[in-house]
Amino acid sequence: MPELIPILSKNEIDQRVSAIAAKISADYAESDLVVIGVLKGAFVFLSDLIRKLTIPVKIEFVGVSSYDNESTSSEKIRLTYKLETEIKNKDVLIIEDIIDTGLTISFLVDYLYSFNPKSVQICALIDKQERKKKKVAIRYVCHVVEKGFLVGYGLDFAEDYRYLPEIYHLNF
Repeated sequence: MPELIPILSKNEIDQRVSAIAAKISADYAESDLVVIGVLKGAFVFLSDLIRKLTIPVKIEFVGVSSYDNESTSSEKIRLTYKLETEIKNKDVLIIEDIIDTGLTISFLVDYLYSFNPKSVQICALIDKQERKKKKVAIRYVCHVVEKGFLVGYGLDFAEDYRYLPEIYHLNF
């Protein structure tokens, strides 16, 4: 049975999400902002974040996958759910659960720029440093970790553990 080692408590997550929401609200106060959640992992973070924003936003989702029920990325990125909202000439903020290798988010940024938005920025719950292959500019980050396989608060392993209200390192 894998061991769950606590990384972020519910209270710590709530404080960090509130702080990021305040920054986003200030930065995009005069903007036509579309937040795009990356399925499936970011849905919990996105839900909490948008309820703390003080500005109106449009909400959209995209799906990308590179893990295929493994603990390491296959590095073969595929789009599993396409953009359905018009983003031309709008500010776009990608809401991602975790930035790991940087390959998936780079793929997604390129994909979104193909729709001619005004801007594309990234907001990540977790920025994990251990396996970076592509450097990406993340405008908003709630928490940085050096290494480990994280689960909970939307983060999963083989579609399990998303339901946990806190974030844990899954020790195999």
